[in-house]
Amino acid sequence: MNKKILIIEDHDEIRASVVEILEMATYTVIEAENGKIGTEMAIKHLPDLILCDIMMPELDGYGVLYMLNKHTETANIPFIFLTAKAEHTDLRKGMELGADDYLIKPFDGLELLNAIDIRLRKKMIKEQHQQTIKEEFKVMVAKTDGLAAFKTIVNGHKTRDFKKNRVIYYEGDQGKGLYLITSGKIKTIKLSQDGRELMTGMYTAGDYIGISAILTNSPYTDTATAIEDSQLCLIPMEELETMLGLYPEVARKFIRLLSHDNQEKEEQLLQLAYHSVRKKMASTLIKLHQQLNDKLTGFSITREDLAAMACMATETVSRTLTDFRDEKLIERLGTNITVLNFEGLSKMKN
Repeated sequence: MNKKILIIEDHDEIRASVVEILEMATYTVIEAENGKIGTEMAIKHLPDLILCDIMMPELDGYGVLYMLNKHTETANIPFIFLTAKAEHTDLRKGMELGADDYLIKPFDGLELLNAIDIRLRKKMIKEQHQQTIKEEFKVMVAKTDGLAAFKTIVNGHKTRDFKKNRVIYYEGDQGKGLYLITSGKIKTIKLSQDGRELMTGMYTAGDYIGISAILTNSPYTDTATAIEDSQLCLIPMEELETMLGLYPEVARKFIRLLSHDNQEKEEQLLQLAYHSVRKKMASTLIKLHQQLNDKLTGFSITREDLAAMACMATETVSRTLTDFRDEKLIERLGTNITVLNFEGLSKMKN
């Protein structure tokens, strides 16, 4: 069966030229003259690969990629940008959104076909690997305990890179599966009506995010963003549901994690409601020290993220950190903070 390629390009001559090359290479080609139509056709036809211009009317290429990433069926389709712009910032933006490659116009037929062939081969290898894992999973279920089986499922899924400041999911998105952080740091935030951020959680390697949405089959209640280059593993919803149904101990594990997460959020709300500025900052620093601390370098966090986590103005954060530094409670160098007097912070008066 011929592979389906969707070309989204508003320039008629370029689109016609690409279609001609692809059809000569025996691909089945679907055309769209703008981003809005292209998004609709991608969801309807589920092509094997998408070629997409960046600068287009209705919806630009970045918007197309963003919309397709929100749909489970289209999120993993290989995506190649076609662009006349070779600015590093434009290319970086596309790759951070999840694009697999880009071709700079004008390009010749060989460049185009080579780029497509490489991406389709990678997709095929990934699908074969996942199929092997599924078959091994069926055999494994009858032979192992639940937590060991779940660990094998996690190890069988490829990690995905998220650059610093890239969003993993938005508040209101429907959950695609459970995310396990294998490296890096992730923050979750909620936006108030006046646009201020409240950080609802900070997570590191070994933590899961999005548990509540997955276990309750509801949209995400906050937005998750990488605060440094990170790697995450997505465990699809159907596989997680199978594990939870087969193994009570796996279900209990995630219920405990959910309960702990909810307890931390309740404590955070109490602190925001009743603690003084100094007490809130001390509690926040203790939490970060326990969660992120490196014995040699402390931990790194921006003033803005600290403000969002402690629900304080950034100016207040700066003044309070300066006071703590003068009192020899912490050491601060740029965004790096080292706790010098853990007991002093712990016993901070309200």
